[in-house]
Amino acid sequence: MLLLVYSFNFLDRQILAILAQPVKADLGLSDGQLGMLGGLAFAALYSTLAIPLALVADRTSRTWVITISLGVWSAFTALCGLAQNFTQMFLFRLGVGVGEAGGVAPSYAVIAELFAPRHRARALAVYSLGIPLGAAAGMLLGGYIAQAVEWRTAFFVVGLAGVALAPLFRWIVAEPPRGTCPDTLPVGRVFAVLAGKPAFWLLAFGAAAGSMCGYGVAFWLPSLMMRSFGLTLVQTGQFLAALLLTGGVAGILLGGWLGDRMGARDRRWYALVPAIAYVAGTPLFIAGVLSDRWPVAFALFVVPQALVYMWLGPVLTAVQHLVPPHMRATASASFLLINNLIGLGLGSWAIGYLSDALAPASGADALRHAIAAGLCLYLVAGTLMALASRRLAHDWVA
Repeated sequence: MLLLVYSFNFLDRQILAILAQPVKADLGLSDGQLGMLGGLAFAALYSTLAIPLALVADRTSRTWVITISLGVWSAFTALCGLAQNFTQMFLFRLGVGVGEAGGVAPSYAVIAELFAPRHRARALAVYSLGIPLGAAAGMLLGGYIAQAVEWRTAFFVVGLAGVALAPLFRWIVAEPPRGTCPDTLPVGRVFAVLAGKPAFWLLAFGAAAGSMCGYGVAFWLPSLMMRSFGLTLVQTGQFLAALLLTGGVAGILLGGWLGDRMGARDRRWYALVPAIAYVAGTPLFIAGVLSDRWPVAFALFVVPQALVYMWLGPVLTAVQHLVPPHMRATASASFLLINNLIGLGLGSWAIGYLSDALAPASGADALRHAIAAGLCLYLVAGTLMALASRRLAHDWVA
């Protein structure tokens, strides 16, 4: 059920990517404005509200926080179908971010309670399959519905489906027992613990650099496939769904398996696995973006799509082990604050802004060149993860 809810999380978050071109045409937006809707509009409150909602979850019921959050973000997703201009769409996307702020960090904490340490990377990897599954569903459903009816209907359908799921989730998922937990949790205590953990900051900013690239590419790749490779809306949805369901799923599962297997021997591997994957995937991704035929692009994208998703299981497990059990939701929210405010907030906007800036010189290839430049952030992410590996054993809470 947590996986299903997370799939809706990413479906609602990413559906704007496949609908970007009809939304842009209907509302008269620039690439920069479209990038803001895909990133900053969502990330501003999504990132900042995650910590107070995680504190509520740590002190009360994690499953209730997830349930209410699901209902809120799904309702605002449906409202996006009513937007008549940039301002209205921006406000509705802010609402989606408010709801989704309470979904992920409490889920990490629930999984950490239910699974022993030797299984946590794989369990968190299975949960993280919600990213490619939800994004793929958004690409397929959004493309088909928008072409058959209109883009507004796509928002209505997926939003109302999430509203219907919320009470079912609460009925099925019981609040799990948790480790020894004080009645009240001083906020400053959690932040003080994290402040003294260099591994936390290196993992968080490494993930943020990777996510800035990953979210930016995920948002703009549908537009690139339509503008530069000549695919239709439905063909683009099929292309990206196939990419996510092959490379994305394989990469997340492989990362979780390697994290548990190699991290059990040496904790440094929880950071080294994603470090190696980020660096190895970058040149193939750039080659795919610069190619001129979609079959070639797909072949070049599959392997790096897997590699750049391998960080999820190992890194999320490491974050859970940098604090005592009763601080896990808040620590996860702090990690997500950095990751999403930088990655999700700036990724799609930066590529859109760069595309607008390159348009006079690059013309129709401006978006292609902007994405290729942004992919270099994966090298920054790999470097920070490698540095984090040197501190993990020292900062670990057994």
